Amino acid sequence: MQGVRKRIDVGVLGATGMVGQQFVRQLARHPWFRPAWLAASERSEGRAYADAAPWRLSDAPPEEVRASRVDGCVPGRGPRLVFSALDATAAQDIEPAFAAAGHLVVSNARCYRMDADVPLLIPEINADHLALLDRQRRARGWRGAIVTNPNCSTVVLAMVLAPLRRFGLESVLVTTMQAVSGAGYPGVSSMDILGNVVPFIANEEEKMESETCKILGTIGDSGVTPHAVTVSAHTNRVPVIDGHTEAISIALKARPSLDEVSGALASFKGQPQALNLPTAPANPIVVSAAPDRPQPRRDVDRDGGMTITVGRVRRCPILGVKLVALGHNTIRGAAGAAVLNAELMLATGLIGED
Repeated sequence: MQGVRKRIDVGVLGATGMVGQQFVRQLARHPWFRPAWLAASERSEGRAYADAAPWRLSDAPPEEVRASRVDGCVPGRGPRLVFSALDATAAQDIEPAFAAAGHLVVSNARCYRMDADVPLLIPEINADHLALLDRQRRARGWRGAIVTNPNCSTVVLAMVLAPLRRFGLESVLVTTMQAVSGAGYPGVSSMDILGNVVPFIANEEEKMESETCKILGTIGDSGVTPHAVTVSAHTNRVPVIDGHTEAISIALKARPSLDEVSGALASFKGQPQALNLPTAPANPIVVSAAPDRPQPRRDVDRDGGMTITVGRVRRCPILGVKLVALGHNTIRGAAGAAVLNAELMLATGLIGED
């Protein structure tokens, strides 16, 4: 991208939680954005960030924000661009209030993902869905807007399916093995997860089955027409810290060879790569030939956690093709996804630099 000469001030709603901390970490070292305003609940308001946010990530909190005073989530106080790490209960009311006040809210929350006038964005797949913002502002009378990123497990699945649309997606069966960090902090009790698999994550299967079709859908005068692919999801929590692993079987109309499938995945790129966005990996999908990969401990941090790693591409005797995919749930599936969305919006002129 040309013309960005200084970092622009941005804010983080829900900055003290685990996803909020991931936002702060990414933004503190970002070449385009500066975390100038951190907001959270009333119990944190007025406190230094280092005191209000018990740090849960592996590295130390960024020095530039340690002394920053946490503000309340009050519309109009922060910069125009704010990232939302709020939980759904808080986001339901706070995010539209910020949008109405003129803020651009780049949200990780689930509340508005499936609204007809809200982009559910993965920039490599559906950058054109940002055209919904004009419709959103007209319909709601907002000076600002809300843009969402998908559920963390949906990101992995949609990234795998997008390059395969050329072969005619028909149906998909996906079984997830999802990391405990996806449940936030304190998350799942150690008595429940150690040495165990929990075959239920509330609302997760429904999100994967609906969000994927919206992301892969096409935009027209009447909004987004969801893709017709049928998705069936089984979701499970497993004792892994970071990284959602998915076993995926796919029915494709064209019946491509395994080499064609692997080639489509490995060559997949989108607008973030064409624009050389800072958070975008050069290759958003890496295909491994190793028989035992991907593995969270070995592959989850590839390219700063923004790459989806795929392996074990092979024949499925029922649906045609099966494979295993892995993505970092709190980076590519949460904070990193939202930051990439904002980079695309800035690079394409939807966010001013003033």
